[in-house]
Amino acid sequence: MAKQHAVVVGGGLAGLAASMKLAESGVHVYLISMVPVKRSHSVCAQGGINSVNALTRQQGDTEWLHLDDTVYGGDFLQHQPPVKEMCDWGPKVVDLLDRLGVPFNRTPEGHRDQRRFGGTMYKRTAFAGATTGQQMLYSLDEQVRRWEAEGLIEKYEYWEFLGPILDDKGQCRGVVAQDMFSMQIRSFAADAVILANGGCGLIYGRSTMSMICTGGAAARAFKAGVNYANGEFIQVHPTAIPGTDKLRLMSESARGEGGRVWVPKKPQDDRDPLSIPASERYYFLEERYPKYGNLVPRDIATREIFDVCVNHGLSVEKGRLCAYLDVTELPEETQHKLEGILEIYEKFQGVNPRVVPMKIFPAVHYTMGGLWIGYERTTEGGLALGSPKNQHSNVPGLFVIGEADYQYHGANRLGANSLLSCVFAGLIVGPTVESWLKSLAHGTAADQPVGLFDEAVKPHAERVKQLIEQPGTENPYKLHEELGDWMTRNVTVVRNNKDLKATLDKLDELADRYDKVSLSDQSNWTNQNLSFARALGDMILLAKVVTKGALQRDECRGAHYKPEFEIPAPDADDDDKLHEQARRWCEAFKKKNDKWLKTTIARYKEDGSFDITYEDVDTSLIPPRPRTYGLKGAEIIEKTWREMLRSGAVTARPPATVGA
Repeated sequence: MAKQHAVVVGGGLAGLAASMKLAESGVHVYLISMVPVKRSHSVCAQGGINSVNALTRQQGDTEWLHLDDTVYGGDFLQHQPPVKEMCDWGPKVVDLLDRLGVPFNRTPEGHRDQRRFGGTMYKRTAFAGATTGQQMLYSLDEQVRRWEAEGLIEKYEYWEFLGPILDDKGQCRGVVAQDMFSMQIRSFAADAVILANGGCGLIYGRSTMSMICTGGAAARAFKAGVNYANGEFIQVHPTAIPGTDKLRLMSESARGEGGRVWVPKKPQDDRDPLSIPASERYYFLEERYPKYGNLVPRDIATREIFDVCVNHGLSVEKGRLCAYLDVTELPEETQHKLEGILEIYEKFQGVNPRVVPMKIFPAVHYTMGGLWIGYERTTEGGLALGSPKNQHSNVPGLFVIGEADYQYHGANRLGANSLLSCVFAGLIVGPTVESWLKSLAHGTAADQPVGLFDEAVKPHAERVKQLIEQPGTENPYKLHEELGDWMTRNVTVVRNNKDLKATLDKLDELADRYDKVSLSDQSNWTNQNLSFARALGDMILLAKVVTKGALQRDECRGAHYKPEFEIPAPDADDDDKLHEQARRWCEAFKKKNDKWLKTTIARYKEDGSFDITYEDVDTSLIPPRPRTYGLKGAEIIEKTWREMLRSGAVTARPPATVGA
């Protein structure tokens, strides 16, 4: 039998974990990355990785509670079996990373140090200062280098994925990629392709994501037939440094270590912030959410900062929206844990954040949505590990992991769950692909005619030639600037249908103008202008998916917030009226879930348009319940909802049928 190959696209945490597991099993891997793998966007992750641990177990924590916090924080929009399996694996994943050499912070006794992140009351987050992603990436890279030395992994750094290769039965047989130096385009035959290409933050112009996070690979897979799910759910991180070039993350770890968000009660108070007494400071997260304080889930913290700065006019500066993130009161040893981000702030702002509060504002940070994947559920409610359905897209032979898939975070991701989901998906996709390779129904890639792979290269080569030679009038960078401005203004924190419709019209206009782009660099060597212009078309397509999904979803759920469809919060002071309002609130909540507790599925059509349909969500493990963070009458709402559950007025959804 011919040697079987797998292609992994993306060298971040998910891609490296998958490559390592496949190589361990003897599967040869082509690892394709646009940048050296140690510069993948995972290197920017700062705060930590979540799992139940010895400390939290002493406080009554369990993997089930981690599952509960995750689906509750995600507004119950994720299928629960994959999330359950991820949370069950959490301790094993962190222990593995520890053994691989990740330098997690330690207590004086030598135990792993832990910090609390948003959306939970437990210190589940293991961390390596404020550069956890970097340390994890470097440790996994060492393992990949080991297998590279043994010949089981071939790295193709500075190569760009152009598209999958499908045979006449619609099965994925490899990929086409381009050398970003020589501009050579070639095919890679493979029996399994794993996309680990991250998110698509650049459709918003400026974000906390790296400049390679265009979503180009996802869009190219989408155009090849892979469905795209929950595209409208984009996480806007509460705390980033405003900037003219890009936005730089100030990790949730700052708040996890005791940092506080506040604004002066006097609008645009020009006094030195340290001279403003506590009585004249508005610690709005602590006042509005006394249980969670500064560690409410990210979607809520983001909306509150936006509300205080925009609607209440309390921005720290008059000409720029921002609030204070204050770590000046933390002990020196605590500040030392945050050196990774404090140095970034000092470098780009020229101010020492150890003695002067930082100025921050929300920024696009993460894509909860992504390419659709399936799974196989066990009777116990977890995953059937090794099943070829796990992480498998609707295109046979094409798998998706990491931020590129949609599976684990629902409508809002909890901080420090992303690193767990990336590594977990990478680890379990190894046995998944092994099973797939043993059950190929139509032969291996090596059995396919050579012409399949030669023909797959031709349309990409023709597209390159067209882009380089076309005498257009549009500047791709100017088009991208317009794209980012429209998406940031209308499709981030607060959304309304009028603006979303206008944005879709604008995106159609940008798509028409994109056909007239002209490249300033027409060379055939290291042409970054070409790579960006090609990705711009992909960004416009994904922006349409995000915006159309947002337009059609008439509700508020997690990061998707439409004020006109918000259920009015109880506000009565009279106890009887408050109970009646709580009952009506629960009835409205049930009605909303009956209609909208569904996954958005976008399907690409040959004419370049796409359809949107909806798929039921498996909530059979933990019945959906109201997210009552900060609501008046929260206890009454929760009690009323429990009574509705007991009476049968609300029922849990049966296991969904989800598979490739």
